[in-house]
Amino acid sequence: MCIRDSPEVLRRAQVCDRVGYDLIGIQDHPYQRRFLDTWTLLAFLAGQTERVRLFPDVANLPLRPPAMLAKAAASLDVLSGGRVELGLGAGAFWEGIRALDGAARTTGEAVSALEEAIHVIRLLWSGQRGVRYDGRFYSLHGAHSGPVPAHPIGIWLGALGPRMLNLTGRLADGWVPSSSYVPPTKLPEMQARIDEGAGEAGRAPSAIRRIYNVMGRIGDQPSAEPFTGPVAQWVDELTHLALEIGIDTFVIGLPEPPGDQLERFIAEIAPRVRENLGLQKT
Repeated sequence: MCIRDSPEVLRRAQVCDRVGYDLIGIQDHPYQRRFLDTWTLLAFLAGQTERVRLFPDVANLPLRPPAMLAKAAASLDVLSGGRVELGLGAGAFWEGIRALDGAARTTGEAVSALEEAIHVIRLLWSGQRGVRYDGRFYSLHGAHSGPVPAHPIGIWLGALGPRMLNLTGRLADGWVPSSSYVPPTKLPEMQARIDEGAGEAGRAPSAIRRIYNVMGRIGDQPSAEPFTGPVAQWVDELTHLALEIGIDTFVIGLPEPPGDQLERFIAEIAPRVRENLGLQKT
């Protein structure tokens, strides 16, 4: 999030908290010089809200060691009363990562490091003393874990490639792709890979939450592009994704002011989608 947009981000967070929405995600691109640090912003928003949950969408693993990610997430979860989840990514924009002295990894290395990180993070949420882990990328040498999170924090992966999708099915609690990288037409085949991974691990596919970052704009004219049309088009698209594709959570990214995009979504789109899904109004 750009520094100049911080008042609007706080306003939107408080609006979502007040009307009873469930979740706020903050991107994590530390190499962007105009962006605020994600964990600092999450902590700030947690202190300015009461019930909405927050998560990094998704944390940049090559720049955030998993042991410290575990500590940060658990600490904020305790301080916020159990309102934190952990989105986790293997890394992207490697030039920017290298510029901040982060580890430059091949695609295969990045996936393997992410798998190790999941194990490290869960060990450090366990409350055990003298935790040990011997991996290729990460190790623990008698670490004392803690604090224990206030609730079971979900690890949601920003997965795109086949290995990452399989890993999501085998080990993760959720999947969190973005419509800018994964259009709706790609979701079924990618979900199938997650389900296959879950089956390999003896898990029910329903155990993995499906979160979709929807980037768009509410307009007045119908459009062939998803999430760029009028209210009725938005309602139809989100309803279809929930009922037919199996998406159970939407994180909506709408343009910054000037405009009333968030207010229009809250007033005109969300209630109709919830009605279509047979859900009670918040």
